[in-house]
Amino acid sequence: MMDDILREAADRATAYLDGIETRHVFPSGTAIGRLTELGGKLPDAPMSAEKVLELLDEIGSPATVTSAGGRYFGFVVGGTFPVALAANWLAAAWDQNAMSSISSPVAAKVEEIVIPWLLELLQLPGDCAGALVTGAMMANFTALAAARHSVLRKHGWDAEADGLSGSPPVSVVVSEQAHPTLLKAAGLLGFGQRRLIRVPVDEQGRILPEALPSISGPTIICIQAGNVNTGAFDPAEEICRRAKAAQAWVHVDGAFGLWAAAALTRHHLTAGIADADSWATDAHKWLNVPYDSGLAFVRDRQSLQAAMIPPVTYLPQGECREPWKYTPEASRRARGIEIWAALRFLGRSGVADLIERTCGYATRFANGLRQGGCTILNEVVLNQVLVSFGSEDKTKRVLKAVQEDGTCWCSTASWHGQTVMRISVSSWATTEHDVDRSLSTILRVAAEC
Repeated sequence: MMDDILREAADRATAYLDGIETRHVFPSGTAIGRLTELGGKLPDAPMSAEKVLELLDEIGSPATVTSAGGRYFGFVVGGTFPVALAANWLAAAWDQNAMSSISSPVAAKVEEIVIPWLLELLQLPGDCAGALVTGAMMANFTALAAARHSVLRKHGWDAEADGLSGSPPVSVVVSEQAHPTLLKAAGLLGFGQRRLIRVPVDEQGRILPEALPSISGPTIICIQAGNVNTGAFDPAEEICRRAKAAQAWVHVDGAFGLWAAAALTRHHLTAGIADADSWATDAHKWLNVPYDSGLAFVRDRQSLQAAMIPPVTYLPQGECREPWKYTPEASRRARGIEIWAALRFLGRSGVADLIERTCGYATRFANGLRQGGCTILNEVVLNQVLVSFGSEDKTKRVLKAVQEDGTCWCSTASWHGQTVMRISVSSWATTEHDVDRSLSTILRVAAEC
């Protein structure tokens, strides 16, 4: 029975992927409406495994967003390399708890292998500690927890033991363009979102270093590697230099932008990033592994461990790297397996080609739209393109019509108070043909509107 149901699942998944190019990128209202058929009262009687899978495929598959295809350009969502998907399936069959070397020797060892590989690719200090978490929000949370420990410890306070009540106040400096996940992480750590010090930015969303406040006392400065709208990078060299002189901690939110370090023509954008103290990024974006797969790196291993280690004695304390010492979660899936598979499959040159190719497609989008009379609002330095079609009303109508057309899917964004189309290119599956087909559709819709 197990063999039969697993083969059927593989057949259905393969059929779904084989047909992805003929589907609308966003599901129809009818398909979404049918999702209610999965609900109702909790069944009294069992259903066969085959019928369960059939029902899920029949109703669920048509209601998916085809972000696994080559024409999904919303929210910086990558696809999934087939080898990473296959590794994910195998790891799911293993059903490993990646908490420790005792609960899963293979998961623990693979994390120990891939973290140095990732540090090398991202050109970060090789002795950093690393944590595999769910996504950029938890990566930011993990790194900022280490930062909180470090800056308060320097002022004689143990945040983990004594909490924040009565502690020296921590100044958390963020960009006016800080991503909401960073703000959420700061709020969860007790910093208070309304107490954050927000620094003005330039027209591309980069922090103005001359606008940084004077630094005194426990201070954490958060900068961006890749603005979610423009792809712009904050001036890390100058900010890190000022922060180090004042013993402040610098954290980099680089959910997708950190991967620019792996590409020959883009790594200059990350100048100074390696001088920071912690970094957050996602593997499910530009490395194109399955969701969810966030990454946190911290220069000060002791601060990360102090912020993460619970006061328990039954967990293993061996000489090897124990994953539970570096993450907020204890029980968690073995997400390192698909990272390992993607890196072994691609190698250094394959990762570089992926970044270069998708950035080139973003430039192709920008050039084609500009030639078609549209306005490009950002310097296209990475994989993000911001487009205006003239008036606010027309831009909204074009966005709605493009999304409903189904050829491609681009997201809505707000930039300097105006509604824009945001095109994010980060999938391995995108081809030049996908870009040209999508361009043709966008320009046709814009003309019709």
